[in-house]
Parts: sequence; structure tokens; C-alpha cells
Amino acid sequence: MMNNHVVTFGEIMLRLSTPAYLRFGQARQLDFTFGGGEANVAVSLANYGIPVSFVTRLPENDIADACIAELKGLGVNTGHLLRGGERMGNYFLETGAVNRATKVIYDRAHSAVSEVEPGMIDWDTIFEEATWFHWTGITPAISASAAEVCREAIGAANKKGITVSTDLNYRKNLWKYGETAAEVMPELVQGCDVILGNEEDAAMALGIHPDGVDVTSGHVEAEAYLSVSKKIMEQNPRCKKVITTLRGSINANQNTWSGVLYDGTTLYRAPEYNISHIVDRVGGGDSFMGGLIFGLLTYKEDLQSALNFAVAASCLKHTITGDYNRVSVAEVEKLMGGDTSGRVTR
Repeated sequence: MMNNHVVTFGEIMLRLSTPAYLRFGQARQLDFTFGGGEANVAVSLANYGIPVSFVTRLPENDIADACIAELKGLGVNTGHLLRGGERMGNYFLETGAVNRATKVIYDRAHSAVSEVEPGMIDWDTIFEEATWFHWTGITPAISASAAEVCREAIGAANKKGITVSTDLNYRKNLWKYGETAAEVMPELVQGCDVILGNEEDAAMALGIHPDGVDVTSGHVEAEAYLSVSKKIMEQNPRCKKVITTLRGSINANQNTWSGVLYDGTTLYRAPEYNISHIVDRVGGGDSFMGGLIFGLLTYKEDLQSALNFAVAASCLKHTITGDYNRVSVAEVEKLMGGDTSGRVTR
């Protein structure tokens, strides 16, 4: 396992959240931490003992310094991180309850990483020891230049034979610079070996729509995604695995959670968890991706175990405040083994 080295690339932000389910108009203070899709994946992998580097661009100020120190403390290598630009992106979080949805407001225009340019990052050096590269659809959404750097990184990884994964991660509030996800994402996804997404991601980024799926019903049929997975593989011949997270939204506090993995032959289905009291669902998909990368690296061709690990890991993330999934392999494997009691461990 120590021969593996994962690189992730994207934006990490200052997260400012209202405490105790307060609405923005009620809160008189905000809790702050850090988070962002690719950084969240990196933290998960570091927790599981996988060597991982996070690549981004941050300004020279005390907030960015605190962010870097936190990542280092969590076991993530930040040695390839660039310093420059004027500001770090922020996002504001109002946690929903029952029938009131969670709300996110972005404040990330002109952030340091959104102004990164091709040629700034030495991908050949960064990928010297790498075996896996992960990016998400959030990065090409924040600016045209970030999309170009993403293209640059994927091309460099492909030349070196590195496994490339993406989480399609469609964010409608980010695509504002004149190009749509449907115009940018298909070319980038062509360079990927592993593709993760849900029904909205597939539709908005790749133009692929599932049939007969109602995610608001509280239950999602995994078989409905088989045709979608096949179409994704047809569009992207390099792709070897398509994974779909299955979230049934009963309300803001209760979801069903599972996933499927298609390898071109078999559709694997993970157990379904009923998450009856969600503490924080932000970062749930990232925790799934972190668990999936770990599972594919660790369980090798045992794709069922790899998928089960990802779903169990992300199930546990819903019980943890903050973007990061602060769980161990032993805790995930305990849940995988069927222990859902939550009894005190002494």
C-alpha cells in the first residue's frame, strides 16, 4: 500500500457556518474551518494511511497559513502548493433541518486558485512518484484558466500512465465565466479512468439522463443507473469504472445512502444505510471518493469490498461536523461488518 501516492488538485476555502441550525439572519457569530472537494478527499486518504499530496494556490496571509498548518497536521503533503494571488475563497453554510434545505453561499470570485495559469504548476515533478490523480468538476467551474490547468494536469497524468479519477460535482452557482459544464467537462472526462457522479452530475456535465428516477421519493433503484453507466463508458473509452452515489432525500436530517459501481460487465450494489440524523452532509460525496480510492487501491480487484468501504465511510461522514471525514479504517470496517449500533467503545 505504501507504494501508492495520490495527488489531488483543487480549491480549499475558508468555511464559515452558522451554529446550532441558525439561519443567516439569526446568527451573530460564525464557526470557521476549512474545506473543499479535493482537499477533503486528501484528508480522508491521509486518515487511511495513503500518502497524499494536495495541490492548490493560496495567498500569503495568516488565514492561508492556518489552512496549510491544518492540512499538514492531518497528514496531507502540501509541499507542491503554490503561494500567490490576493485572497482565499470563502463559503458560508446554513445547515438545514427537516424540510428546510441546507444553503451554501459562495464568495470565491478572484480567489488565488481561480487565477492560476497554465505553466505555473510543474506537473511533471509533482507526478514523479504519483500513482493516482484526482480532480473534480468544481475546479474547471471556477474559471477558464483553472479549467486549462486541469486539462494540463490530466494530460500530464495520462502521459505518465497514472490512474485519473474525477467526481463530476456539478455546481450550477459556479459556472459563470461564459462556458457551461456541458461545453467544458466532456473533453476533460475523456482522460479519466474512474468517474463518480450522481444523476444531476451526469445530466448537466455529460448530457446523460437516467430514466425513471425520483430522488425525492426516499428510495433510489440502483438498476436505473445501469444504462447511464454504460453511456458514460461509451462516451469515454478510457474509463474503466463508473460509480454513482445513491442518495434518497427524505428530508434535510434523514437520507438513505448507498452506491453502485459498474466495471463494464457487472453492476455492483452496496448495502443501503438509513441515516436518520444527519449532523453535517457537506463533504459526503468527497468522503465517498476518498473511501473509494482507498478501497480500489487496497482491495484491488475485490470491487464489492471497495464499493462497500466507500459507502460505509461516507455514511460515517454524515455524523461528523466539518468538511473532513475524520474516521479510521477500523471504524469504517466495523460499520462494513454490520455493526450499526453506535454503542460506546471502551
